[in-house]
Amino acid sequence: MTSEIEKPKRETDTAEWGKRAADGEETRFLEGPRKRSFELFRALRIFFELIRGFRALHFVGPCVTVFGSARFPETHRYYKLAREVGAELGKAGFTVLTGGGPGIMEAANRGAHDVGASSVGCNIKLPKEQKPNPYLDKWVDFNYFFVRKMMLVKYSYAFIVPPGGFGTMDEIFETATLIQTGKINDFPLVLVGTEYWQPMIDFLRDTMVREGTIAEHDVNRLFLTDSPKEAVEFVTKAAVGRFGLKYKKRSPSRWYLGEKSHAKSDASIVASRK
Repeated sequence: MTSEIEKPKRETDTAEWGKRAADGEETRFLEGPRKRSFELFRALRIFFELIRGFRALHFVGPCVTVFGSARFPETHRYYKLAREVGAELGKAGFTVLTGGGPGIMEAANRGAHDVGASSVGCNIKLPKEQKPNPYLDKWVDFNYFFVRKMMLVKYSYAFIVPPGGFGTMDEIFETATLIQTGKINDFPLVLVGTEYWQPMIDFLRDTMVREGTIAEHDVNRLFLTDSPKEAVEFVTKAAVGRFGLKYKKRSPSRWYLGEKSHAKSDASIVASRK
Protein backbone atom coordinates (compact mmCIF):
# COMPACT_ATOMS: atom_id res chain seq x y z
CA MET A 1 0.00 0.00 0.00
CA THR A 2 1.26 3.43 -0.91
CA SER A 3 1.47 6.26 1.62
CA GLU A 4 -1.58 8.28 2.57
CA ILE A 5 -2.35 11.33 0.45
CA GLU A 6 -4.66 14.25 0.93
CA LYS A 7 -7.98 13.85 -0.82
CA PRO A 8 -8.01 15.99 -3.96
CA LYS A 9 -10.66 18.65 -4.32
CA ARG A 10 -12.75 18.40 -7.47
CA GLU A 11 -15.51 20.42 -9.07
CA THR A 12 -17.74 17.33 -8.87
CA ASP A 13 -17.92 17.60 -5.06
CA THR A 14 -21.42 19.05 -4.99
CA ALA A 15 -24.74 17.93 -3.59
CA GLU A 16 -26.08 17.70 -7.16
CA TRP A 17 -23.65 14.93 -8.17
CA GLY A 18 -24.46 11.30 -7.60
CA LYS A 19 -27.46 9.56 -6.11
CA ARG A 20 -29.79 12.50 -5.69
CA ALA A 21 -33.57 12.66 -5.50
CA ALA A 22 -35.30 11.11 -8.49
CA ASP A 23 -37.81 13.16 -10.50
CA GLY A 24 -40.41 10.35 -10.55
CA GLU A 25 -40.31 9.73 -14.29
CA GLU A 26 -38.23 6.56 -13.91
CA THR A 27 -40.74 5.21 -11.41
CA ARG A 28 -43.64 5.90 -13.76
CA PHE A 29 -41.73 4.29 -16.61
CA LEU A 30 -41.66 0.97 -14.74
CA GLU A 31 -45.29 1.05 -13.57
CA GLY A 32 -46.68 -0.45 -16.77
CA PRO A 33 -48.00 0.91 -20.08
CA ARG A 34 -48.18 4.69 -20.38
CA LYS A 35 -49.25 7.06 -23.12
CA ARG A 36 -47.43 6.40 -26.37
CA SER A 37 -45.88 9.85 -26.31
CA PHE A 38 -44.46 9.14 -22.84
CA GLU A 39 -43.07 5.76 -23.95
CA LEU A 40 -41.49 7.35 -27.02
CA PHE A 41 -39.86 10.07 -24.94
CA ARG A 42 -38.51 7.45 -22.51
CA ALA A 43 -37.12 5.38 -25.38
CA LEU A 44 -35.36 8.43 -26.82
CA ARG A 45 -33.97 9.37 -23.42
CA ILE A 46 -32.61 5.84 -22.97
CA PHE A 47 -31.09 5.97 -26.46
CA PHE A 48 -29.30 9.26 -25.78
CA GLU A 49 -28.12 8.00 -22.39
CA LEU A 50 -26.59 4.99 -24.16
CA ILE A 51 -24.87 7.24 -26.69
CA ARG A 52 -23.55 9.49 -23.92
CA GLY A 53 -22.12 6.49 -22.12
CA PHE A 54 -20.51 5.10 -25.27
CA ARG A 55 -18.87 8.43 -26.05
CA ALA A 56 -17.62 8.96 -22.51
CA LEU A 57 -16.14 5.49 -22.01
CA HIS A 58 -14.89 4.55 -25.47
CA PHE A 59 -11.29 5.58 -24.84
CA VAL A 60 -10.87 4.87 -21.12
CA GLY A 61 -9.94 1.17 -21.28
CA PRO A 62 -8.92 -1.48 -21.02
CA CYS A 63 -10.86 -1.57 -17.77
CA VAL A 64 -11.44 -3.88 -14.87
CA THR A 65 -14.67 -3.22 -13.02
CA VAL A 66 -14.66 -3.33 -9.21
CA PHE A 67 -18.09 -3.92 -7.66
CA GLY A 68 -18.83 -3.60 -3.93
CA SER A 69 -20.74 -1.91 -1.13
CA ALA A 70 -21.07 1.85 -0.77
CA ARG A 71 -21.39 1.52 3.02
CA PHE A 72 -17.87 0.76 4.26
CA PRO A 73 -15.95 3.71 5.77
CA GLU A 74 -12.26 4.18 5.05
CA THR A 75 -11.37 2.66 8.43
CA HIS A 76 -13.02 -0.66 7.55
CA ARG A 77 -10.86 -3.65 6.60
CA TYR A 78 -12.84 -4.17 3.39
CA TYR A 79 -12.23 -0.56 2.33
CA LYS A 80 -8.53 -1.14 2.80
CA LEU A 81 -8.78 -4.42 0.88
CA ALA A 82 -10.49 -2.72 -2.06
CA ARG A 83 -7.92 0.08 -2.05
CA GLU A 84 -5.18 -2.51 -2.43
CA VAL A 85 -7.15 -4.07 -5.30
CA GLY A 86 -7.33 -0.70 -7.07
CA ALA A 87 -3.59 -0.10 -6.59
CA GLU A 88 -2.68 -3.55 -7.92
CA LEU A 89 -4.92 -3.06 -10.95
CA GLY A 90 -3.37 0.32 -11.62
CA LYS A 91 0.15 -1.05 -11.38
CA ALA A 92 -0.85 -3.81 -13.82
CA GLY A 93 -1.85 -1.17 -16.40
CA PHE A 94 -5.64 -1.32 -16.15
CA THR A 95 -8.15 1.48 -15.79
CA VAL A 96 -10.19 0.97 -12.61
CA LEU A 97 -13.92 1.29 -13.35
CA THR A 98 -16.48 1.48 -10.53
CA GLY A 99 -19.95 2.79 -9.75
CA GLY A 100 -18.26 6.05 -8.75
CA GLY A 101 -19.62 6.31 -5.22
CA PRO A 102 -18.28 5.85 -1.68
CA GLY A 103 -17.21 2.72 0.19
CA ILE A 104 -15.66 -0.03 -1.91
CA MET A 105 -16.05 2.06 -5.04
CA GLU A 106 -14.13 4.98 -3.55
CA ALA A 107 -11.49 2.64 -2.17
CA ALA A 108 -10.80 1.03 -5.55
CA ASN A 109 -10.66 4.39 -7.32
CA ARG A 110 -8.43 5.68 -4.55
CA GLY A 111 -6.03 2.76 -4.97
CA ALA A 112 -5.72 3.55 -8.66
CA HIS A 113 -5.19 7.22 -7.81
CA ASP A 114 -2.45 6.25 -5.33
CA VAL A 115 -0.32 4.75 -8.11
CA GLY A 116 -1.14 7.31 -10.82
CA ALA A 117 -3.45 5.00 -12.78
CA SER A 118 -6.69 5.88 -14.56
CA SER A 119 -9.83 5.89 -12.41
CA VAL A 120 -13.37 6.10 -13.84
CA GLY A 121 -16.89 5.98 -12.36
CA CYS A 122 -20.39 5.19 -13.67
CA ASN A 123 -22.88 6.75 -11.28
CA ILE A 124 -26.58 6.02 -10.84
CA LYS A 125 -29.18 8.55 -9.69
CA LEU A 126 -31.13 7.21 -6.71
CA PRO A 127 -33.44 8.73 -4.10
CA LYS A 128 -30.75 8.32 -1.40
CA GLU A 129 -26.94 8.42 -1.18
CA GLN A 130 -24.24 9.61 -2.49
CA LYS A 131 -21.67 12.32 -3.07
CA PRO A 132 -18.97 11.53 -5.60
CA ASN A 133 -15.76 10.02 -4.44
CA PRO A 134 -12.91 12.44 -5.13
CA TYR A 135 -10.59 9.98 -6.88
CA LEU A 136 -12.18 9.92 -10.33
CA ASP A 137 -10.42 11.16 -13.47
CA LYS A 138 -13.71 10.78 -15.34
CA TRP A 139 -17.32 9.99 -14.42
CA VAL A 140 -20.68 9.55 -16.14
CA ASP A 141 -24.10 9.99 -14.53
CA PHE A 142 -26.90 7.56 -15.48
CA ASN A 143 -30.65 7.53 -14.86
CA TYR A 144 -31.23 3.84 -15.56
CA PHE A 145 -29.72 0.89 -13.74
CA PHE A 146 -29.67 -1.31 -16.83
CA VAL A 147 -27.78 1.30 -18.87
CA ARG A 148 -25.26 1.83 -16.09
CA LYS A 149 -24.73 -1.91 -15.59
CA MET A 150 -24.29 -2.36 -19.33
CA MET A 151 -21.45 0.18 -19.28
CA LEU A 152 -19.78 -1.47 -16.29
CA VAL A 153 -19.80 -4.77 -18.19
CA LYS A 154 -19.22 -3.58 -21.77
CA TYR A 155 -15.88 -1.88 -21.13
CA SER A 156 -14.30 -4.43 -18.79
CA TYR A 157 -12.03 -7.42 -19.29
CA ALA A 158 -12.63 -8.71 -15.75
CA PHE A 159 -14.69 -8.12 -12.62
CA ILE A 160 -13.34 -8.03 -9.07
CA VAL A 161 -15.83 -8.04 -6.22
CA PRO A 162 -15.02 -7.18 -2.61
CA PRO A 163 -17.93 -7.54 -0.14
CA GLY A 164 -21.24 -5.84 -0.88
CA GLY A 165 -25.02 -5.96 -0.50
CA PHE A 166 -28.06 -6.37 -2.75
CA GLY A 167 -26.62 -4.24 -5.55
CA THR A 168 -23.34 -6.12 -5.51
CA MET A 169 -25.13 -9.49 -5.52
CA ASP A 170 -27.19 -8.29 -8.47
CA GLU A 171 -24.01 -7.34 -10.34
CA ILE A 172 -22.30 -10.65 -9.55
CA PHE A 173 -25.17 -12.80 -10.75
CA GLU A 174 -26.05 -10.71 -13.78
CA THR A 175 -22.43 -10.93 -14.90
CA ALA A 176 -22.33 -14.66 -14.12
CA THR A 177 -25.54 -15.14 -16.13
CA LEU A 178 -24.11 -13.28 -19.13
CA ILE A 179 -21.03 -15.50 -19.00
CA GLN A 180 -23.08 -18.68 -18.46
CA THR A 181 -25.32 -17.94 -21.46
CA GLY A 182 -22.47 -16.87 -23.73
CA LYS A 183 -23.65 -13.27 -24.04
CA ILE A 184 -20.17 -12.13 -23.00
CA ASN A 185 -16.83 -13.93 -23.03
CA ASP A 186 -15.66 -15.99 -20.08
CA PHE A 187 -14.09 -12.98 -18.40
CA PRO A 188 -12.61 -13.48 -14.93
CA LEU A 189 -15.09 -13.00 -12.09
CA VAL A 190 -13.11 -12.71 -8.85
CA LEU A 191 -14.56 -12.53 -5.34
CA VAL A 192 -12.19 -10.96 -2.80
CA GLY A 193 -12.87 -11.74 0.86
CA THR A 194 -13.11 -15.45 1.66
CA GLU A 195 -14.81 -15.02 5.05
CA TYR A 196 -17.57 -12.92 3.48
CA TRP A 197 -18.16 -14.85 0.24
CA GLN A 198 -17.56 -18.47 1.28
CA PRO A 199 -21.11 -19.01 2.63
CA MET A 200 -22.52 -17.93 -0.74
CA ILE A 201 -20.17 -20.29 -2.58
CA ASP A 202 -21.23 -23.09 -0.22
CA PHE A 203 -24.89 -22.40 -1.00
CA LEU A 204 -24.23 -22.43 -4.74
CA ARG A 205 -22.35 -25.72 -4.55
CA ASP A 206 -24.28 -27.53 -1.82
CA THR A 207 -27.80 -26.45 -2.80
CA MET A 208 -28.01 -25.13 -6.36
CA VAL A 209 -25.58 -27.61 -7.94
CA ARG A 210 -27.12 -30.46 -5.95
CA GLU A 211 -30.62 -29.49 -7.13
CA GLY A 212 -29.42 -29.12 -10.71
CA THR A 213 -30.30 -25.45 -11.16
CA ILE A 214 -26.68 -24.67 -12.07
CA ALA A 215 -23.68 -26.80 -13.03
CA GLU A 216 -20.46 -27.31 -11.11
CA HIS A 217 -18.49 -25.41 -13.74
CA ASP A 218 -20.77 -22.38 -13.18
CA VAL A 219 -19.52 -22.22 -9.59
CA ASN A 220 -15.94 -22.86 -10.66
CA ARG A 221 -16.03 -19.66 -12.73
CA LEU A 222 -16.03 -17.70 -9.46
CA PHE A 223 -12.43 -17.33 -8.29
CA LEU A 224 -12.23 -16.75 -4.54
CA THR A 225 -9.23 -15.18 -2.81
CA ASP A 226 -8.15 -12.91 0.06
CA SER A 227 -5.15 -11.53 -1.83
CA PRO A 228 -5.50 -8.42 -4.03
CA LYS A 229 -2.22 -9.34 -5.69
CA GLU A 230 -3.44 -12.85 -6.50
CA ALA A 231 -6.74 -11.47 -7.79
CA VAL A 232 -5.00 -9.09 -10.19
CA GLU A 233 -2.48 -11.72 -11.31
CA PHE A 234 -5.42 -13.99 -12.17
CA VAL A 235 -7.07 -11.18 -14.13
CA THR A 236 -3.87 -10.18 -15.92
CA LYS A 237 -3.08 -13.75 -16.95
CA ALA A 238 -6.53 -14.12 -18.49
CA ALA A 239 -6.45 -10.70 -20.17
CA VAL A 240 -3.07 -11.30 -21.78
CA GLY A 241 -3.35 -15.03 -22.42
CA ARG A 242 -7.00 -15.39 -23.45
CA PHE A 243 -8.21 -12.01 -24.62
CA GLY A 244 -5.36 -10.71 -26.72
CA LEU A 245 -3.99 -7.87 -24.61
CA LYS A 246 -0.34 -6.90 -24.40
CA TYR A 247 1.75 -4.23 -22.74
CA LYS A 248 3.06 -1.29 -24.75
CA LYS A 249 3.94 2.35 -24.29
CA ARG A 250 0.89 4.51 -23.81
CA SER A 251 -0.07 6.69 -26.75
CA PRO A 252 -0.66 10.39 -26.06
CA SER A 253 -4.23 11.66 -25.81
CA ARG A 254 -5.79 12.50 -29.17
CA TRP A 255 -9.10 13.82 -30.47
CA TYR A 256 -11.36 11.62 -32.63
CA LEU A 257 -14.65 13.05 -33.95
CA GLY A 258 -14.94 15.40 -31.02
CA GLU A 259 -13.93 12.77 -28.43
CA LYS A 260 -10.60 12.76 -26.63
CA SER A 261 -8.81 9.52 -25.89
CA HIS A 262 -8.06 9.26 -22.17
CA ALA A 263 -4.55 8.64 -20.90
CA LYS A 264 -2.72 9.37 -17.68
CA SER A 265 0.45 11.26 -18.55
CA ASP A 266 2.53 9.62 -15.81
CA ALA A 267 1.84 6.01 -16.85
CA SER A 268 4.44 4.43 -19.14
CA ILE A 269 2.65 1.20 -20.07
CA VAL A 270 -0.91 0.04 -20.50
CA ALA A 271 -2.63 -3.14 -21.52
CA SER A 272 -3.93 -2.86 -25.07
CA ARG A 273 -5.18 -5.02 -27.90
CA LYS A 274 -2.66 -6.95 -29.98
